[in-house]
Amino acid sequence: MDCPSCGFEYTYEEDNMIVCSACQYKWEKESDVKSVLDANGNKLYDGDSVIIIKDLKVKGSSDSLKQGTKVNSIRIVDGDHNIDCRIPGFGNMSLKSEFVKKA
Repeated sequence: MDCPSCGFEYTYEEDNMIVCSACQYKWEKESDVKSVLDANGNKLYDGDSVIIIKDLKVKGSSDSLKQGTKVNSIRIVDGDHNIDCRIPGFGNMSLKSEFVKKA
């Protein structure tokens, strides 16, 4: 894995971190845990809480999800709508991560 700081190709592991041999930059070792990025670029993981950042129309309903609605215990899934969750008053929903921010 190349260093994200200087691009040097020789790195090593130390205390669950990866270290660049050239500039000594340290970063976290990537794991197999699924994550996506929210609207602000923060990583989201299973179990996180998020806040909806804009009003969203719900297909098949006359109601919409309002900006500022907090959603607890999300699940990260594959696909275009990459967040599964349960929203009070709406039930199970799939959301796009670009319309939420980490709470």
